[in-house]
Amino acid sequence: MSKLLNIAELFPTKLSAFVFFAYIALFVNQGILVTATKEADSKYSYSTVTVVMLIECLKLFICSSVFIREFSFMKLLSSIVSNSKVLMLYFVPAFMYSLYNNLTFVNLSIFDPTTYYLLMQIRVVITGVVFQVLFKKQLSKKQWFSLILLTLGCIVKQLHTTPYVPQDDGTKLSSTTPHMYFYFLLILLQVFCSCFAGVYNEYLLKDAGADVHLMLQNVFMYLDSIVCNFIVLLLNGEARTAFSTESLESVFKPLVIAVMINGSACGIVTSVFLKNLNSILKTFAGALDLIFTATMCWIVFGIPIDRYTVISIAIVLYATYLYSQNPVVNKGRLETASTEKAEDREKLIDESTVV
Repeated sequence: MSKLLNIAELFPTKLSAFVFFAYIALFVNQGILVTATKEADSKYSYSTVTVVMLIECLKLFICSSVFIREFSFMKLLSSIVSNSKVLMLYFVPAFMYSLYNNLTFVNLSIFDPTTYYLLMQIRVVITGVVFQVLFKKQLSKKQWFSLILLTLGCIVKQLHTTPYVPQDDGTKLSSTTPHMYFYFLLILLQVFCSCFAGVYNEYLLKDAGADVHLMLQNVFMYLDSIVCNFIVLLLNGEARTAFSTESLESVFKPLVIAVMINGSACGIVTSVFLKNLNSILKTFAGALDLIFTATMCWIVFGIPIDRYTVISIAIVLYATYLYSQNPVVNKGRLETASTEKAEDREKLIDESTVV
């Protein structure tokens, strides 16, 4: 009976369960697709910044279309104006996600997908800290133990990880060279972006922007992301060439188009995930990516599964099981208020019955 209650807390609705597994499937697929677009020298034959920009444009088009279909185009414009403060607040996670999305391509050119996802699980403890600070919600000892155990699983994998550097001779990087530490620093930067953006996005969805329609919040996010990515293009000196005929020809290939479509779905599902669940559970969903990613990489790319990977996955799975026994529940401002009102109403009914 208690296990059923834990599952009910973990997935309060059928939609939340569907979103959880859809999130895992889409992100596993994204890692595989991005790796499949690499050349033999671990470089990309297309502008990754252009691809990230097009993904944001596609997400903006989808969410705007959904909102306009439900309401109207004029309603969209008036809502943007009336919620301009929330629009500006979204620049914080938009900037972080822009860095995160661009670093995804960089780091997947260095690490195989399984190693990449394992190293990214360092974000779990950081997410826990940011979550506590932003939502003022204390995690239990059992929840913290599961988070630390998850991080330990990543450390085990890291002990036997030597990244590849995209060089002309395709050589493997020595584990003692300064470059190796630089690439691990890039992973840490991406981890920080993932943690802070995820928790802050959840805060906007459930608190600061709780009164704003989900699709409108997505429109805010992707508008701001397009601005941030344009700044990245300027800094890279690609603003003029990003959408040239040559650049677009390299982008509009079947596999790269699949990356863009799947990437768009990842972004939209993430917002639904954070709205219905929470950023702590999101990190555990990311951890479960590992099993499927390791299996798919072995099947598709022939990347071996060594004993360090097996031990890491086993630790991550056990940590996930522990967490599922005592999950974090973060309903958000509106849902909490409605729950409190319902409880007050029940108390009044009980009191009137007694009288």
